[in-house]
Amino acid sequence: MQTASKKTINAWAMYDWANSAYNLVITSTMFPAYYEAVTAANNHEVNLLGRTFVNTALYNYALGFAFLVVAILSPILSSIADYKGNKKSFLRFFCTLGSIACSGLFFFNENNIGLGIILIILACIGYWASLVFYNAYLPEIAAEKDRDSVSAKGFVMGYIGSVLLQIFCFIMLFKQEWFGIKSDSQALQISFLLVGIWWFAFAQKTLFVLPKSSPAANRPEKNIFVNGFIELKIVWQKIKQLPVLKYYLAAFFFYNMGVQTVMLAATLYGKSELAIPTTNLIIVILIIQLVAIFGATFLSKLSGKIGNMQALVVAVTVWIGICIAAYFLPKGNITAFYCIGAVVGFVMGGIQSLSRSTYAKLMPDIKETTSFFSFYDVTEKIAIVIGMFGYGYITELAGGSQRNAVLWLAILFITGLIILLLTIKKQNKIKHAII
Repeated sequence: MQTASKKTINAWAMYDWANSAYNLVITSTMFPAYYEAVTAANNHEVNLLGRTFVNTALYNYALGFAFLVVAILSPILSSIADYKGNKKSFLRFFCTLGSIACSGLFFFNENNIGLGIILIILACIGYWASLVFYNAYLPEIAAEKDRDSVSAKGFVMGYIGSVLLQIFCFIMLFKQEWFGIKSDSQALQISFLLVGIWWFAFAQKTLFVLPKSSPAANRPEKNIFVNGFIELKIVWQKIKQLPVLKYYLAAFFFYNMGVQTVMLAATLYGKSELAIPTTNLIIVILIIQLVAIFGATFLSKLSGKIGNMQALVVAVTVWIGICIAAYFLPKGNITAFYCIGAVVGFVMGGIQSLSRSTYAKLMPDIKETTSFFSFYDVTEKIAIVIGMFGYGYITELAGGSQRNAVLWLAILFITGLIILLLTIKKQNKIKHAII
């Protein structure tokens, strides 16, 4: 196949531009800081559903639940998308759900903690479920030789777009008098509203330009709650016949569990565990986003020189170092936190981009791309569920301290690294057998 037109590639990448504002403003910077402030009363404990939670653990549990919902839904919806050729419709639905939930966070305050938790769950579902269908377009619009660069372009667009909105939100927060804003809380709430508007508005180009998918096959419909899992089983049977892909997915399961948990928990770790001021937290997250633009491009080029698996080994090794450094980082050391943040940024975008394109390269050449990416997505989401619930549980066991949970993340990365090395060994063995 040939790579699609520049117009189509740009439209596809524009969805990263649109939705990455959620990932930066809501997941990484302003919302966690706002949530921590809103729930800081009563010794950082929150009473909800008849139970008292450590506020940071509740946040991790809420996100873990959202990922569990996505893991259950994605095989069902992906199967429908493959057979009916309507992945764009699902992309539109979850984009709309997520953007409306982000906008709704404008109304979240200390008097309605439950509403905030519900909305952050819905926003998370909208963001991650939409990515199932967005990612599934990659093998349809990019030839195998171009998938690393096209995937990296999406991440780079996402970082640029999200940083632009983040900077505007910073200006609102630090120069409130310019906008007639009366408090930090109001500035943050307006930021949440803007994220929803930004996400929905820029996604319209993607939804307008991306081609409609063709149905992969025509067969009698079974119960929709069964079809998707049948497809998942079929995909697994195919993957078992592809040893390199099977090993790669196992490695991805563990190291991505670490990556995503770090990304989701880092701000609260900095705020609660390291006592980093909110202003400095926001600055370091901005540094991460800027550095990530170069990191995604660098790892894409590195993979072209040494191979995808080898580049992933480099990235995962750096992640292990990050976790160890974060564990030993003393409270209030802002300079060291900045340095760790810069390193995180360098490998954060690159490892996600390269993981996605590596999977697309290892996939067999078939029409059921959504079902295959659904399997990838389910693998990712189950890993995140375990990661977030594990992180929250270890935090509660430690009486609210998150340091032991960070050490646990290092173990996940080490496990992923070992399996990656086994994957390379398997890949080389198969190449030698062919020769």
